[in-house]
Amino acid sequence: MFDQTSVYNTLNMFAFLAIELSILFLVISYIVGILQEYIPPAKIQNILSSKNGKGYIVAGFLGAITPFCSCSTIPFLKGLIRAQAGFGTMMVFLFASPLLNPIIIGLFTVTFGWKVALFYFVMAMSVSVLAGYLLEKLGFEKHIKAEAYLEPKTAPKCCGSKPKPVNKWSKIWKSTWTDFKKVLPYLFGGIAIGSMIYGFMPAEFVAKFASSDNPFAIPVAAVIGIPLYIRAEAVIPLSAALAAKGMGLGAVMALIIGSAGASLTEVVLLKSIFKNQIIMAFLFIVIAMAISAGYLYSLVF
Repeated sequence: MFDQTSVYNTLNMFAFLAIELSILFLVISYIVGILQEYIPPAKIQNILSSKNGKGYIVAGFLGAITPFCSCSTIPFLKGLIRAQAGFGTMMVFLFASPLLNPIIIGLFTVTFGWKVALFYFVMAMSVSVLAGYLLEKLGFEKHIKAEAYLEPKTAPKCCGSKPKPVNKWSKIWKSTWTDFKKVLPYLFGGIAIGSMIYGFMPAEFVAKFASSDNPFAIPVAAVIGIPLYIRAEAVIPLSAALAAKGMGLGAVMALIIGSAGASLTEVVLLKSIFKNQIIMAFLFIVIAMAISAGYLYSLVF
């Protein structure tokens, strides 16, 4: 039998997060759309083809300002491969793009505060750059499938074609609204689950199994984040609810990185480009990043 206070707290939390995060998503997505108007994919490919050391840093920041969904990241990555972009910079982009897009950083800032968001950004950026550099130096480029270099017969339209707008501002808004409608089920689903956890889950349960006192909470959170396939737009409000119930923020950090950094769907898509050696390295790095970020956060804060 549901307690009346729990129901009220659940509905109140859902309404608050739904309004706040929806507005935040639309505003940030529109700003990013403006940036992408002036940084077309062809220019990004040209920059990432650079052989100098700055390419790794540039790749990380380009990934940070390009919030691609899973269906558009892979075709873009294929374009980088066919453009002969540096392997290391491509891998930096692959790691950084889902982890560091402005929507995630914005949600992180609003939900957990700017210090936590800054820690997350620095950690994810540093590991992405280091991972890309090491994978190139270790010769993992040879594990790219030969067919990945071939030009497609027809250009795939992953996210669907858009009608020609009256001007570029309306074009950006239509793209923003289309993206928002696509993530709406994930966003509201995550908010709903998070609100129910906030309203109904006993704090003692979370404190016992996922508190900062449990040394295994962080690696477990990192590993389960990947098969859960919770988008960042959903996992952040869900994680906020878990944190409010007593889940250690180190475990929260690990869960967010694990779920945002990789997913089973992304792995399936990557298998069309990479051999198993790169796939395994990719998963290992995401899990290692999640675990190390979780433990480091617990030590620093």
